Amino acid sequence: MIASLRGVVQDIGIDYAVIECGGIGYLVSTTPRVLGTLIRGEEASLLTTMVVREDAMTIYGFESASAKDMFATLQTVSGLGPRLAMAVLATLTPAEIAAAVASKDNKSLQRVPGVGKKVADRMILELKDKVAGYAETDAAGVSGGSEPSISPQGARIVDQVVPALLGLGFNESEAEVATEQALNENPALDVSGALRAALALLGRGKANS
Repeated sequence: MIASLRGVVQDIGIDYAVIECGGIGYLVSTTPRVLGTLIRGEEASLLTTMVVREDAMTIYGFESASAKDMFATLQTVSGLGPRLAMAVLATLTPAEIAAAVASKDNKSLQRVPGVGKKVADRMILELKDKVAGYAETDAAGVSGGSEPSISPQGARIVDQVVPALLGLGFNESEAEVATEQALNENPALDVSGALRAALALLGRGKANS
């Protein structure tokens, strides 16, 4: 079992990174928030879990022990596999998951792509005695403030980047704020550059609405 990886980031995709350790490049599936903290060509360290199936071996990466533990805990829910567990963690922090379960807030859980009312209700029922210990301090979000102004070209880029971020599990408000802030800081960004910069801001909790 591969429990952690430390090495140079060789590539970063929408939902994965390739980390080279000892001359071997490991493809690690992870969340946009984690990807936002990685820099191609620099060293990174991730906690990992390897899931072995008949047709595949997949390594999932996490920024903290609580996220890794929550990944395993989520999979104790009937019918909830590793991919959906990762989608949950891409949308909500462990603390937010625990709070939603404790308050029976199935609406928050249904923000996760692939989680409908039945799955959310099942999560609340089956996780209620398992998630109380997750700390409140690991939640990261987007704070309030004034909205930056951007050019018409920037507005067109926002219109393309925001749907991509929504597909990765971010809500519309934080996606718009992060994209606009990225363009405000660097107006020369193209669509792919703006997406990468927005992910970096969201991953580090630095976007300010």
